Amino acid sequence: MLRKILVTAAAALMLAACDEPAPATAPPPPPPAPAASFMVFFDWDSTRLNQQSMTVIGQAAQAFKARNATGITATGHTDTSGGDAYNMALSLRRANVVKDALVQQGVPAGAVNAVGVGKAGLLVQTGDGVREPQNRRVEMVVLAPVMSDAQYCAILAPKVREVSRGNDPSGNLGRALAACQSGTGDYGIPFMVQFLTDNKVPVPARS
Repeated sequence: MLRKILVTAAAALMLAACDEPAPATAPPPPPPAPAASFMVFFDWDSTRLNQQSMTVIGQAAQAFKARNATGITATGHTDTSGGDAYNMALSLRRANVVKDALVQQGVPAGAVNAVGVGKAGLLVQTGDGVREPQNRRVEMVVLAPVMSDAQYCAILAPKVREVSRGNDPSGNLGRALAACQSGTGDYGIPFMVQFLTDNKVPVPARS
């Protein structure tokens, strides 16, 4: 009788354990946001920024700061009127005017790459000598943000566990994985990168 009671109790405990929900796991961090682009336009043969252009430049500067971006490329364009050499110089002046405005908005000068391409890359395809307003522009591309520690950890950790063949690593590597899981990847990342490198496993780019 006692044995029957013990068997019944053990079975009840096993069922209870099966009914327990699996421990919750944190969802993976979202991927980095893609690059964002902004555009400002100019009057014919002009490099002057109007109020609307300054508003757009302010939005680009804010996106740079909010997204932890790697930089901004400002590409100047002209329409097809005028000579090639003059338009190339004009497009670069426009790009530099926008760069200066971005710097005034708090973007580091070294983070802005100003490029002039003259008549190349028309927004509206026209023949030669056409004063098309939409072709007189500067395009600002806020480059993709740097991957956060949490995002990079989420990529490295599965590779480390795969290389360690499912074993629970100990020592610095084990602490690195624990730090990664707790959100302090700045500690764990170097150990995981070194572990993958030592095992001749390609380390994913952080971009």
